[in-house]
Amino acid sequence: MTDRAMQEPTLLLLTALADEPRHGYAIAREVESISGGRVKMRTGTLYGALERLLQQGLVQVHKEEVVDSRLRRTYTLTDPGRAALATEAERIAATAREATRRLGVTGKAATA
Repeated sequence: MTDRAMQEPTLLLLTALADEPRHGYAIAREVESISGGRVKMRTGTLYGALERLLQQGLVQVHKEEVVDSRLRRTYTLTDPGRAALATEAERIAATAREATRRLGVTGKAATA
């Protein structure tokens, strides 16, 4: 990965795989859950992103099995994927801490 901020779909996909391996449909559902329903990944987008992450070495195929005469792949994070996600999570947390500090938030909602 680079020093550039991670794109949101990548962040959500890696987060969806952080706690356990998942197959494509389960990843899509998890992404939707993590984003509070805001992000719904279409099949083509999901598998295109997974292929890119496989090529980058951030995820790997954990298991392949045939279900209802179709091949199902289960994906998992690699060690570099876990490190990239941890780095991005810290970057986001540091930005949020600074934004909060600058707003002077003391437990009250900011008003316009």
